[in-house]
Amino acid sequence: MAPIISVQNLTKTYANGFEALKGINLDVEKGEILALLGPNGAGKTTLISIICGIANPSGGKVLVAGHDVVKDFRATRGMIGLVPQELTTDQFETVFNTVSFSRGLHGKKANPAHIEKVLRALSLWDKKDNMLRQLSGGMKRRVLIAKALSHEPDILFLDEPTAGVDVTLRKDMWNVVQELRASGVTIILTTHYIEEAEEIADRVGVINGGQLLLVEDKAALMAKLGRKQLILDLTEPLSHLPDCFAGNGLTLEVGGSRLTYDFDADNEQESIATLLTRLGENNIHFKDLSTRQSTLEDIFVALVGADK
Repeated sequence: MAPIISVQNLTKTYANGFEALKGINLDVEKGEILALLGPNGAGKTTLISIICGIANPSGGKVLVAGHDVVKDFRATRGMIGLVPQELTTDQFETVFNTVSFSRGLHGKKANPAHIEKVLRALSLWDKKDNMLRQLSGGMKRRVLIAKALSHEPDILFLDEPTAGVDVTLRKDMWNVVQELRASGVTIILTTHYIEEAEEIADRVGVINGGQLLLVEDKAALMAKLGRKQLILDLTEPLSHLPDCFAGNGLTLEVGGSRLTYDFDADNEQESIATLLTRLGENNIHFKDLSTRQSTLEDIFVALVGADK
């Protein structure tokens, strides 16, 4: 099956010569959740803007369900819902009318039942008659999501959707995202909250300096680039490691009172058992031990740092 989004050698250079995107290639499959991670200025919003038809590319092309986003703008834009970073809404309009108007802008016939369904899913139904200026920042962001869903899009872009939103609202939003994915909607999100990508994304892309450093299945990425560590708090501090432990991933830390060991997750039982036996043979004893596995944030920081 062809990808629902295909980005091919996409570039974007502004008039001042700044290269925002440098040959991006990316395929997104129907029904998946893709998280794009990257620091400010990495090119995430520029990439989304071009796919959504808001900005024009300098080179390359983007296909949405086989349609070119430049040549077939009307066809592709109708398939896409976008939740932007900025809170841009008519402050003196009601929630229900604002969301209904967005549906009409995409050429869809009025459907009050669908608007009600969307507002209820986002816990906005009891605010339907409120003017937007009466809502909190978190509620306004929910309205942006409702507007993006008003015309029943096949693809939903969420550009930093939970920025400034409290924890409770954030969890509600991700519940909605999971329900949308279950219904077949393809979701691409950018986020600074890496734990969200770790929790809900199927694949993770890391972008920095206008380049897509990688796109990987989340589990495969963490298995390939993540580390496992054994942490041993020693009974007595060591001044140095015996020579027989040199070069095997063992590090002495915290003034000689802690050992950390990077080990092979595929062979962890044998690896740890061998180490503990060798430590005992060298009269090195510990009072506590724990293990730690790299998080997606650790991997992200390492990738972005290595790209500088």
